[in-house]
Amino acid sequence: MTQSIPLYQQIKQHILVRIESGEYPLHQQIPPEQELAGQFKVSRMTAHKAIRDLVQEGYLMRRAGLGTFVTEPKAESPLADINNIADEVRLRGHEYSNSVLVLEAMRANEEVALHMGMRLNARVFHSVIVHQENKLPIQVEERFVHPALAPGYLQCDFSQQTPNAYLVEHCPLSDLEHIVEARLAPKNIGDWLQLSPEAPCLLVTRRTWSLHQLVSFARLWHPGDKYKLRSTLKLG
Repeated sequence: MTQSIPLYQQIKQHILVRIESGEYPLHQQIPPEQELAGQFKVSRMTAHKAIRDLVQEGYLMRRAGLGTFVTEPKAESPLADINNIADEVRLRGHEYSNSVLVLEAMRANEEVALHMGMRLNARVFHSVIVHQENKLPIQVEERFVHPALAPGYLQCDFSQQTPNAYLVEHCPLSDLEHIVEARLAPKNIGDWLQLSPEAPCLLVTRRTWSLHQLVSFARLWHPGDKYKLRSTLKLG
């Protein structure tokens, strides 16, 4: 059976089994490529491919001049769908929690009015929530919601139900817009995500419509080294 598996896949499986068993714990350095090549009697290029794949899949991390280390796989969200972040975290077998920082009615400034398609200074609902996985922040969600389309938004207990879950229940999705950018976070966002000032972030700007009426505009900030977005398209 082993003979039918490509050699680089055998090396990948060898490493993954040891990661999953705890023999290679989090932050543990794995054997260098040359040692793995000798152990499996393959070229160094073959060992390099196995390690490169595991780095790309988020199981390993290279540190220049130091070696390759076990890292925690990045949290992942599908880009083409709107999933409840609480469900995503629990599906990974982890604990979900959040901190509600802002929940208020406010007047729309120029940027919010433009994105929400409403008049300047119109009334809009505003929330800021830090989503956590195993008590570590993975997303800052700042959201603006049209009061006429989600009138009960400010009364919702978002420690028990995420804004996404509330809006999906009360405003069935008809249209979706995503913009993804690599950005340095403003200081307050960086502090909430526990990031250093130079750490990169993934910013997803999202607008959603229900029955073709614009319901919500959100900025979703993620730590760039711990998060990835996935998109799958079917052609034809």
